[in-house]
Amino acid sequence: MEFEDRYRQAQRPKYDCLLFDLDDTLYPLSSGISKECGKNIKDYMVEKLGIEKDKIVELSNLLYKNYGTTMAGLRAIGYDFDYDEYHSYVHGRLPYDNLKPDPQLRSLLLTLPLRKIIFTNADKVHAAKALIKLGLEDCFQGIICFETLNPTHKNTVSDDEDDIEFLGSPVATTDVPSSPEIFDIIGHFAEPKPGPSATLLPKTPIVCKPQESAIELALKIAKINPQRTLFFDDSVRNIQAGKCVGLHTVLVGTSQRPKGADYALESIHNIKQALPELWETDMKSEVSYSGQVTVETPVTA
Repeated sequence: MEFEDRYRQAQRPKYDCLLFDLDDTLYPLSSGISKECGKNIKDYMVEKLGIEKDKIVELSNLLYKNYGTTMAGLRAIGYDFDYDEYHSYVHGRLPYDNLKPDPQLRSLLLTLPLRKIIFTNADKVHAAKALIKLGLEDCFQGIICFETLNPTHKNTVSDDEDDIEFLGSPVATTDVPSSPEIFDIIGHFAEPKPGPSATLLPKTPIVCKPQESAIELALKIAKINPQRTLFFDDSVRNIQAGKCVGLHTVLVGTSQRPKGADYALESIHNIKQALPELWETDMKSEVSYSGQVTVETPVTA
């Protein structure tokens, strides 16, 4: 009986889910999408929030560094705005035509005999558009996006989303009211005060990577066991946070493996070279994976 239990355990795949970031992970940074997104965020800060132009670069860098996303930081220091409007402004003008169908990645994903989930900080409209442009909209079993972790009173759905499953149910809530004053985060770091209060910053109502609580919530919603999940992301901070909650981790975009990453891939196209066991169904392997695997053309780095 003990032998049978050990045999079954030996045949069980190491992973049963693959969790993928979207932007700069499933397509390269060279697409220019990230650069344009950053520009749009800065324009929004000036045009919609009335922030002085000469403060934009320093402020956005501080917010991103301390809160994971500029959006989360803006809400933390007291700016109030409509989330849908923000996403529409920041993502609505992106050069999506820069994203081209990726049949090579599509083939790799479709032949992976494992559950595959997208986990992005972006909104559902952007996620749907990007996946459709890449030709990957039917390669995943679900998407965890901004709305999944931050349900609001609005629930707009675009035509692009019809055939894509977004995880989590919309919950009617009211936005957290803004603070009466804007916290001067630039001044806070320009004149650090001694003592415990030196590190105290206002908290953000937005739930997003790299917050460990955000990753844990995403895993709970998608019913994912972190110890049996491989997490792909281009952000070192996200990867390290994922490692802290028990995920196996793959940093995408570099071959240099930092602390917190179990693997590092120069490109997502190198996934089969680095992790061939994900496709293995041969009983010669100590671990068996179920699913039909087709012959692929070699992937070049």
